[in-house]
Amino acid sequence: MKTRLYNARILTMIDGQGVFTGEIHIDGERITYVGPSVPSPSENFDKEIDCQGNLLLPGFKNAHTHSGMSVLRSLADDKPLDLWLNEDIFPVEAKFTGEDIYWMSQLSVLEYLTSGITSCFDMYMEQEDVARAMDDMGFRCVQTGGVNDFSKDVRIIDYLYNKYNQKGSLQSYLLGFHAEYTTCMDNLKILADIVKKNRAPLYLHACETEHEVQDCVKRYGKTPLAFLDTLGLFDYGGGIFHGVWMSDEDMEVMKRRSLSVITNPGSNCKLASGIAPISEYLKQGITVAIGTDGPASNNCLDFFREMFLVTALAKIREKDASAIDATKVLRMATVNGAHVMHLDDCDVLATGKQADIIMIDLLQPNMQPLNNIEKNIVYSGSKQNIRMTMVAGRILYHDGKYASHINPETIYKKVEDIKKRIL
Repeated sequence: MKTRLYNARILTMIDGQGVFTGEIHIDGERITYVGPSVPSPSENFDKEIDCQGNLLLPGFKNAHTHSGMSVLRSLADDKPLDLWLNEDIFPVEAKFTGEDIYWMSQLSVLEYLTSGITSCFDMYMEQEDVARAMDDMGFRCVQTGGVNDFSKDVRIIDYLYNKYNQKGSLQSYLLGFHAEYTTCMDNLKILADIVKKNRAPLYLHACETEHEVQDCVKRYGKTPLAFLDTLGLFDYGGGIFHGVWMSDEDMEVMKRRSLSVITNPGSNCKLASGIAPISEYLKQGITVAIGTDGPASNNCLDFFREMFLVTALAKIREKDASAIDATKVLRMATVNGAHVMHLDDCDVLATGKQADIIMIDLLQPNMQPLNNIEKNIVYSGSKQNIRMTMVAGRILYHDGKYASHINPETIYKKVEDIKKRIL
């Protein structure tokens, strides 16, 4: 399938390259041309789309999700994290089957597509069913292990790591586990062995709440990051989800081990977990990406809201309106997310890169006038501005409609049936 996107404004997200007018050519899943307009292209295209002056840029990378939790949306709200997990979430999750998670993950993908998200970094149960759901939707997904003391044997992440990292697949896998507070010492040592065997990075929830950090200090005499580092879990890098409550020692571990942080401002606000020190991360040269977290803790999988919260909360935390320029946030949402997820060929729009592209409607009142398009996206953009979401050269969402292989009505019915059976 050869596709031409023309009469477009283009933001490649390549350093030093601003918005320009031109077109993009795609052959299969790869970009073959990005540049000035070609009045009479020599090649024949299967599909040509007039972008009408709207903006093309790399898709947003949702770098922390629990896609299979969508049935739990608005079920357990207005509680702190520990009570929310133990009283409401864990007991219901124990009833889920792999088939349930298959359909619930697809419901989340529907929402990702309307928000301009072209890939997600997902941590959940029954990961082979998650991969099946993502493949059936045609969606790019990097999974990471969510194992703990209450799940399957933690050794399963070794099997999945080697199963899903196959060339040419939309599905890939990175080592990970749920959190220090849900994982005993024996399992942590097994995880460390798996890290060393594969010489691979590791990801987990860490330093999300003050209570979590204090409990770890009581158990081991160290904060979660400092403690886990002593076990060798970060010998090959990786990253943490949340990273709200950080000590100077934690920051030193982050720098020394080249760890990344995925901030989840919407979820952290809703659960009153706190505001992550984004400005300090950037000062220390630590890579920051953005995630929505799951639809149970955030409820809304809206990347525009997350981008706005990253910069707005940083300004409040630092008491400085100049903290975290919107252009840096847009980079977190695209380039940084791709690198954190090890999707290095999905980071920018350039020849040879994956055609994971979104089109933003600039002909909406919230985008006018076009004084600064990049800042408009972060400060005034919304899901209503997503005209098109393309993954691997395939248009999955365009002008309010999903691709023909995606049936939202079936997905809604399946999830409603799951809700009635479980709740």
